[in-house]
Amino acid sequence: MKLTPGAMAVLERRYLKRDDLGRIAESPEEMFRRVASNVAVSESLFNNGRMKAAIEEEFFSLMTSLVFLPNSPTLINAGRKLQQLAACFVLPVEDSLESIFTAVKNTALIHQSGGGTGFSFSKLRPALDTVSSTGGEASGPVSFMRVFNAATEAITQGGTRRGANMGILRVDHPDIIRFITAKEDPSEFTNFNLSVALTDEFMSALEKGADYSLINPRTGLETGRMRAKEVFEKIAACAWRSGEPGAVFIDRIDRANPTPRLGRIEATNPCGEQPLLAYEPCNLGSVNLGKMVKDTFGGRTVDWSALAHAVRVSVRFLDDVIEACRYPLPEIEAMARGNRKIGLGVMGFADLLVRLRVRYGSDESFEVAEELMKFISEEAWGASRALAAERGPFPNIKGSVFDRPGVPPVRNATVTTIAPTGTLSIIAGCSSGIEPFFSLSYTRKVLNNERFHEVNPLVAEVAKEEGFFSEGLMEHISAGGSLRERTEVPERIREVFVTAFDIKPEGHIRMQAAFQKYTDNAVSKTINLPPEASVLDVMEAFLLAWKLGCKGITVYRSGTRAGQVLTCRSPLYC
Repeated sequence: MKLTPGAMAVLERRYLKRDDLGRIAESPEEMFRRVASNVAVSESLFNNGRMKAAIEEEFFSLMTSLVFLPNSPTLINAGRKLQQLAACFVLPVEDSLESIFTAVKNTALIHQSGGGTGFSFSKLRPALDTVSSTGGEASGPVSFMRVFNAATEAITQGGTRRGANMGILRVDHPDIIRFITAKEDPSEFTNFNLSVALTDEFMSALEKGADYSLINPRTGLETGRMRAKEVFEKIAACAWRSGEPGAVFIDRIDRANPTPRLGRIEATNPCGEQPLLAYEPCNLGSVNLGKMVKDTFGGRTVDWSALAHAVRVSVRFLDDVIEACRYPLPEIEAMARGNRKIGLGVMGFADLLVRLRVRYGSDESFEVAEELMKFISEEAWGASRALAAERGPFPNIKGSVFDRPGVPPVRNATVTTIAPTGTLSIIAGCSSGIEPFFSLSYTRKVLNNERFHEVNPLVAEVAKEEGFFSEGLMEHISAGGSLRERTEVPERIREVFVTAFDIKPEGHIRMQAAFQKYTDNAVSKTINLPPEASVLDVMEAFLLAWKLGCKGITVYRSGTRAGQVLTCRSPLYC
């Protein structure tokens, strides 16, 4: 295996097994063997014991070739004591002290096992509302969120890092302004991402320049009205300052709920790409698109055959993970096995575009994205139908969107999700998720604040293929220089090596929408904005995401957060 120094650093600090003295006790290959062997045991549960060894080898090959990687808890915990393999969970928070503190306790158990959690706080009565049992006044959802944040602060996730949370509040909650402004103080809610749940009613009022109702969740009665435009401007202003809150288009998300009889979807995982019902977990994994290129007569193309194989084996792997996982709560296990949601996504998309010589943000790149995700979706659903024929459909299929005449049964309620793949893409040595390159030369901060200076390896690869490679060129890029300054680099190649801040916000959002069109769950994508972007730019980005069919949006204006993971070598070119 060819692993970068950054990949080895991440693996050694967080993924590889250690002995009782804290010494590393396995190699990366042994880690992948541990995972493949542990997950493949599930095959024996489905009268497929004779095939277990062959399927284990397929799983192992897919991971060691860095074509597919499952979410971090699977890599860390499979075949070890915790055996908690799911990435993310949503926990219910009802309007009672018992429910709130049960959720706090369950959050601690999930974080201890390596998972992340999402919550909707929309059912909590607003601040100053009546508490009939004591005659006092309620403190409101933002106050209780501090309890969750403090609990997370005290727990190291899976023994390796702090947990992550998503906090969501409906835009029609009376405390919505408190929620929107909750992270104006950067020391507050450091273990939370925040998103406002924007409703269809709110977006309609915004388009009409009208008021909308605030509803007390305890009584269901209107407590007041606000101008939608003023609230929207407040969201945009706070996002401009700190990148938060984001937005989720909650009614659009719930319309895509495959099992509506089980309840409404009100929350997502910490990065927003996985909408989930209460107590529902999800197992995620990603195919490395950078590996899915082949030479043809006269050029290059996507290797559709290799991609189809990778998708089908990955779906089988993720379905097996559901059986292999030891869940932190019985309610979660029931939902996991009942709905069998999986989320197969992609990473290395920017690498694929460079190898195809397509500019990220061009019309052609959006067409490539749609074509790819449509193909992946079709192959993933084909694999799920095949598993249903072999193992039976997911138990909660009755009353689901699949419970209709002429619709073949499926094994999984959902099959696709686009996750951010932060550390997974470091291990795989590829671009993250569906993001463009951040920069061609950057400093990456990994665990324990260790920093690695990296130059995008595709620069050397393409330079050699196109015949303009030189040590001088690489030294120039490493020092923070731009390909635009190099006369030996053809213009068409300069265009291909576009970076995040070369792409207008509209290009980022159109890419997210292109992938969302064929993704069951949602898409994690950061809409990068340059430092000089305005609040109006943020508002326009949110509106475009709504109009193009996205399920949510997160913006980030460069330089507005301390502790940024990636830092450009030269700010001039970022």
